[in-house]
Formats: sequence, structure tokens, C-alpha cells
Amino acid sequence: MTAPSAEHSHSTAALATATHANADLRAEIRVATLAEESARIAALKQAAGLSEADRAAISKDAARLVESVRGSTEPTAMESFLAEYGLSTKEGIALMCLAEALLRVPDTPTIDA
Repeated sequence: MTAPSAEHSHSTAALATATHANADLRAEIRVATLAEESARIAALKQAAGLSEADRAAISKDAARLVESVRGSTEPTAMESFLAEYGLSTKEGIALMCLAEALLRVPDTPTIDA
């Protein structure tokens, strides 16, 4: 029997590290899922490290964007597309299936996750 190659040992170590990291992430997700919402929001706000002025500027920009979208009377490209290929058509259903399939195709960083 031959000894494992250095490449094999490296990939095994990488897999073990990734598995451990995934387990840690899953544990964090479980805790966050059952966390009390207001405490979780407070922790996330603190972790973001934004000042009151930063948060106010972000809120102002967001409100401006929402008002702009709501005030627009011209259909967007997406609205025109959906009007042409609604989900009540075979083409619309095919496009939705394609979009869902594309969402499931992994990118380079997540292909082996």
C-alpha cells in the first residue's frame, strides 16, 4: 500500500477545516434563529460599527430611493419583461425554471462547500 500524497493530505486537511467551520456556522445559525429579535438587532447594529450619523444618512438614502421608485410612472425593464413573459405562459415558466437553476449553480468559492 502506498502512502498518501502530499496533495491528498492537504485536501483532507482542507476538508476537515471546512467541515469544522461549517459546524460552527450551523451552530451560530441555530442560536440566531431562536434569539430574541430586539436583542439580535441591537447586537447586529453594534457589530456594524456605524455611527448615528452614518445610520441617519443610510436611512435618508434608502427613503429617497424608495420614493423615487414609487414615484416613477414608467415601467422598468423588469416590469416590461414580466409583462411579456408572465408566469401564466409557457415561456414565463421556462424562464423561471432557468433562473432557479442558475441560482443553484455554485460559483468557484462555494463549489466544494
